[in-house]
Formats: sequence, structure tokens, C-alpha cells
Amino acid sequence: MASAVVEKRSPSPDKASLDEKVGHDGHVADLTVLEADMEAVGADIEEAIANAENLTDEEVREAAQHILEEHGTDPNFNPAALEIARTYIEDTDLQHRDPVSYRKVYQEMRVEAALILFNSPYAEVRATVDNHDDPTIPANTFRAWVIGLVFVAAGAFINQFFSVRTPSISVGSNVAQVLAFPAGKLLEAILPTASVTIFGQAVSLNPGPFNMKEHMVITIMANVGFGAPYTNYIVFVQGIERYFNMQWARNFGYQILIALSTNFIGYGLAGLTRRFLVYPVHAIWYNNLATIALNRAFHSGRNEVADGWQVSRLKYFLYCFCGMFVYYWFPNYIFQLLSFFNWMVWIAPNNVKLAAITGSVGASGLGLNPIPTFDVNQLGLDPWVTPFYSVVNQFAGAAVALPIICAMWFTNVWQTSHIAINSNAVWDNTGKRYNVSRVIDEQGLFDPEAYRNYSPAYLSAANTLLYGFFFAVYAATISHTFLYHRGEIARGFKSLLRRQGGLSAHKDIHSRLMSAYKEVPEYWYFSVLVISIALGAAGVGAWPTGTTPAVVLYGVFLALIFCVPIGIIYATTNAQVTLNVLAEFIGGSWFEGNALAMNFFKSYGYVTTAHTINFAQDLKLAHYTHIPPRVTFWAQIIATLVSTFVAVGAVNFQLGMEGMCDPENKDHFYCLSIDTFFTASVLWGTLGPKKMFGVGAIYSPLVYFFLIGFALPIIFFFLNKRFTLLRSIHLPVLLSGALIYAPYGINQYWPAVLIGWLFNVYIKRRYLAWWSKYNYITTTAFNAAIAISALIMFFALQYNDIEIDWVGNNIPWVKSDGTRNCDYGKCPLIKLAAGEKFGPVVGEFS
Repeated sequence: MASAVVEKRSPSPDKASLDEKVGHDGHVADLTVLEADMEAVGADIEEAIANAENLTDEEVREAAQHILEEHGTDPNFNPAALEIARTYIEDTDLQHRDPVSYRKVYQEMRVEAALILFNSPYAEVRATVDNHDDPTIPANTFRAWVIGLVFVAAGAFINQFFSVRTPSISVGSNVAQVLAFPAGKLLEAILPTASVTIFGQAVSLNPGPFNMKEHMVITIMANVGFGAPYTNYIVFVQGIERYFNMQWARNFGYQILIALSTNFIGYGLAGLTRRFLVYPVHAIWYNNLATIALNRAFHSGRNEVADGWQVSRLKYFLYCFCGMFVYYWFPNYIFQLLSFFNWMVWIAPNNVKLAAITGSVGASGLGLNPIPTFDVNQLGLDPWVTPFYSVVNQFAGAAVALPIICAMWFTNVWQTSHIAINSNAVWDNTGKRYNVSRVIDEQGLFDPEAYRNYSPAYLSAANTLLYGFFFAVYAATISHTFLYHRGEIARGFKSLLRRQGGLSAHKDIHSRLMSAYKEVPEYWYFSVLVISIALGAAGVGAWPTGTTPAVVLYGVFLALIFCVPIGIIYATTNAQVTLNVLAEFIGGSWFEGNALAMNFFKSYGYVTTAHTINFAQDLKLAHYTHIPPRVTFWAQIIATLVSTFVAVGAVNFQLGMEGMCDPENKDHFYCLSIDTFFTASVLWGTLGPKKMFGVGAIYSPLVYFFLIGFALPIIFFFLNKRFTLLRSIHLPVLLSGALIYAPYGINQYWPAVLIGWLFNVYIKRRYLAWWSKYNYITTTAFNAAIAISALIMFFALQYNDIEIDWVGNNIPWVKSDGTRNCDYGKCPLIKLAAGEKFGPVVGEFS
């Protein structure tokens, strides 16, 4: 296999010079045709043509066979290139039947072979990721660690401290990525060039210009360090008097053990899944492309002309950033109807049915609105990053679910007409929020007699169907992954069992470039996993949690089952399936009556899987940007260690604050998210899934969705062989589209379809060079501007309760007389009279 790569050049200003290049068989190459057929810009095509000259016919045939085997059912691979490979391999008579067509196919196959051997098979990756590397560029620098750890400490504190305040605020890693550039340039200007000795090695304080590898190390540290440990939720519901009132949970040792355990188990699993989620070329991880595009805007020295546009990436970023920074003040603060443009509700604000179908605020409406918003922050997904087929599948899932929800609500299936159609809350038989304190005793355990004298738990129409689709998507994830990705998974396991180097089994350009660096041994990650499990078992077992330490292993076992299937789907479609409902369902059934045990199972099952996926995504980010793997390992480990101690310290401090989580707290620390977590703890852990989904329970038919979800990918797998139009249907992604409901609606998908078509279909096909240069920078600029402007608005205005009271801010929620409209007021279809109840009465349920 050829290994030498020709350096990428800027595209020729005059394409005629390329048109005169002669291929291996003497046929003249046409750059315009190649660009269209291969979805590659001029610079990539020129480089591929040069590299193609060094390929043998055998290597070209191997590449074509590889395309058919690896990308035959790959929805992300260019179908035109797939057809070229299929014709080249399967049409054996073409050379004799039509020599002219054969020469064209042969030439294009040679260029395509060079493209996938010396670049990425995907246009999205080629648009942002450099297929060259300079191993001498320093990544493990003093200033990267200083900036990264300062940002991690600040971000972890802000995100934890303000998470329980209303309104809350959070800082994303994109803020750190933007601020890291001026911080790095500042240290570049002021730090001396002297060296210091750290752990026996001489480290330069200022190794030269602040570079993109340093910048990416800081970004990776922010990615892993800005999130607070999920166990902080458990600590809050344990330590606050109005919840479980377990004062021993205020012990810092207990808090830090379970926090470190849940945070670091994900690292161990992520490292062990590199063969499935990081090294394979099909694991694209679309969100990484936007991150890399922003990094490239700050550091790229090239400014190639793109379809007549000469604006540099950095200038384009600044234009978009400044424009969105100014604009976002209007939908978020000054003129909020731009964000919640529920204009049909304004026509008849008391119309319950109209609000239920078209509304989009207050978790009341399903959002069927052709013009629902003028705020990109209201979109349920990123249409610039997410592949268009995935956007359409998610929208289709929401569209399929919408009429089913309406039918359930209008026909009062399972008493849903008594509840607002799209509510995500749990209700009692009087149409009020379920009061979980009425079904538990003083120790927080389930009280059967109190339950029988109160009410069953009821869900809205949307929330009911939501659980069914959750069950379906979990089962579909397993069957779909086996049918479509069993080959990649089998190769990963063979490589693991044979103890082969992970990178050596992959021949793509980035794996070859990364082979220049020392890989992180498997036992490093395995050691992290074992130590983390031990810490978790110690934390659960050494304090009176009423839970077996084995719950840690049970949760990790769930994560082991799902992390690879969920990771593959996320990496290839940018649609993430979360295990929160499944973890609650299994944990509540396994540890019936024990809310705390269910919470621990949920933490070690659902959260561990989510961490594994996120950490694997960061490993791929480092893989794309050619950061030495051992630098990435320690950056992730140390950043998470600092973040965990900071966040747990903040929680410990907050637990000692007067009136914390009190509804009348003077500083607005109302803990609404903790309230929700507590309610879920009691419903799933104390009350238990059997009361809602068990045999004879009100929602027991929803369990059949597991079977439906498992069967659908199998049915479509065989139908795809006969009906090619069905091949664009991705069942797990389509089913996950319905999960937007309760509390959001289809209004969060519809604008994304329009934007996705404009950028990832129309512009990509007609102006590929422009799309390659600017598409991902557009979304990173918008997201960074929204995040930073929201921070300024929060601390300057909203934190001090400074609001603008006028019709442009009020009309989405209230009528002209100041009372709530039906969109915001959560109006049911059937309103109960005072003292009236629905469903079985006391004595008819247990």
C-alpha cells in the first residue's frame, strides 16, 4: 500500500492547467467533473491526482473493494463514489463494451482511491481536518496547562454553583475555546523563554507562537472539566431537609468518592472502546468538526478563495460572531416573541385545542407551527453539523408521533385529556402535580397504605408516548447496530483479543499519522476503570446508603452493553440516545422501594455511558488534530480531577448556605432541577416501575414497544434490499426524533430541516468550496456568540432581576389582561370541577 503523501497545494487559479494533467492510462482529467463526483474541493483533488500517480492497479482495486465492503451501507459516504467503485469492480465487461466510459471510471477510481488513502472518505472531515501533521509542534506546554486548568476550575464552579439557581446559567466549552486564543497570545507575549524542570523534564515557559495543538488541549480540558458530577444531584436530595434529610451525606469524603468514581469510570470504558469508537474512519463525530473548524479559523495561515469569497476564516468567524452577539439580545431579552413565535395562539389565547397543537411555550403545545421562531438557540439540533439525512429522520420521527399523541389526548386514552397534552410532569387524579411526599414515610421509603389513600401516578399524552419511544429506541439500537455494524464490531473485538495495536489495524491517513506517537496502553485505562469501581464501592459501602456496593458493577454492566452501539450511532449520525429512562426502569425494578439504590444504578449505568461517549468523542478530537495520545490522556485525567474537587467543594459549600432549595430563598436558589430529580427518584425508586408499567398497571402496554423497536430494524433491513428509497431511513435516529416531546415540540425540528437543506444540500452541491470553508465556522460563531452574550445578560441584568415588561416580551405567555394563555397555562382538554377526580378511586388500585 502506498504511504507517501504529496503535500496539499492551493487550487490552481486557472483550472485549465489541471485539465491538461494526464492520468495513468492517458485519459485527460476534468477537475470540475471530479469535484462534483467526489465531493472534494480543488486542493484535495489536485493532491489526490498527484498521489494517484504512485498507486498500482492492485492498490486501486483493493481500494475499490474496500469501499464496497466498508461503505456499501454507509449513509455518510458519497453515493457517486460508491457507484464508481461498484461499476469498477462489478462491471467486468465495461472495458470491452465501452472503452471511453471505462477510461473515465478507471481514472475517477484512481483519484477516489488516492482520496481515501491519503485523506478522509468524507467531505465533512476533509472540509475541516488537515491530512498532514508536524510532530514537532508542541502540545504539552506550560501555558496550555495553566490556561486549561484555570478555565476548568472557573467553569466547573460557575456551572455547579448556578445550576440550582433560577434563572440558571452554564458555561460551555466553546466559551473556553474562544477565550483561550487571546489568553494564549497574552502568555506568548509576556512569558519568558526560560525553561523550568517539572518531573525531571525541562519545560519551556514560552516555546514560541501559541499553536493550534495547545489550543486544542485546552479545549479538550474544558470539554471534560466543565460538567459537574451527576452524583451532586444525589447529594442534594440526601442532604437537604425538605428531601430525604440524610445529614451524613454532607460528608466531603462520601461526596468525593462517589463523584470521582462516576466521573472516571467513563475514562476507563472510553479507552477500552477506542477500537470501536475512535480509530475506525466511519466514526466521524460531527460535533468535533465544528470544534476543529473554529480552531482552524484562529490558526490557519492559508486563505484560499472559495467560490469567489476571499474573506478569511477568522474574519468570517468574527463577522458571524459579532452579528449574532448583537442579534441574540433581542430574542433572549429585549424582544422575546422572536424566540417563542407562537403567533397562532395570540389569535385565540383561550382556545385549548389550538394551543395544544400549535403552542410552543410552557410545555403545553406540540409546536405544529410553520414559522415557530427566529432564534437559532431554539433548534433541537445543530443543522449545520448534523448530516441532513439524520435531520430528516429526526423530524420524521417527531412527525409520526404527533398525530398519535393528538389521538390519545382527544380520545382520553389513559386519562390523558385531564392533563396538558405535552407536559413532562407527573400528575395525580385531581389534575395536580403528583405530591411524592404523600407516598413515603419518614425514612423516605414507600408507604403502601398512604399510596392507596392518595392516587396512582399519571402522565400526559406526549409523556406517555415518549416512554414508549424510549423503550423502542433502546431495542432498535441493539438490533440496528448488529445488522449494520457487526463487521466493524467483530474486527474491534478480534483486535482486542489478539492484543494488536489499535492503530495498526487501521490504514486511514489519520491513523497512520498518529502512529508517530506513543499510544496509551490498554492497561492504563483498565487501571482507571478498576480504581474507579473500587472508589464507588467504597463510597456506597462505607456510609449508610442502604445500597449494596455491587450496584456499581450492575451499572457498569449496563454501560458495557450499550456504550458501543450508542457510540456508533452518535458518531455516525450526530443523534445521541441516552439511557436515563432504561436505567430508571431497570434500577427501579431491581431495587424496588429504594430510591437511593435506584439513583446509584442510574448514575453508574446512564451517566457512565454518557461519560464514555463524551470522552471517546474527545479522543477522536485529539485523533483528528494529531495530539499525542498520552498528552490527551493526562489532560483529560487531571482536568477531570480538578473539576471534580471544585464542583464537589461548591456543593459542600452550598449545602451549608441558609435556606438552600427553599422555595422562598432570597438569592433564588430554588433548586428546580433538584426538585425534578427528587420526584423522579421517588417515582422510579420508591413507587417503582411496576406500579406504572407492571402487569395490570395503567401503562403496561407500553412495554411492547421494546419488541416493536427490536423488530423494526430487522424488517427494514430486508426491505432495503428491494426498495432503495427506504435506505435513507435510520430507525434508531427516526425513533429518537419522537423524544423531543414532553416538554418540547416539533417546532424545534422544522426550522432545522430548512437550514440543513440550505447548507448541507443546496450550498454543498452548488458551492462546495464555500461550504467546506465556512459551513462549520458559521455554527461555531453563532454558538459562541449566544453563549457569551447569554453570560453577559445573566450577570449584568437577569441576576439582578432587571427585566423589560412590554408586549414584545409578554405576548407569548399572557393575554392582554395579564392572565396566562392556554399555551403557557397548561390547559387540559377536560377540566375537573373542584373536588372532582378521574380514574380509579381509593380502594380500586394498589
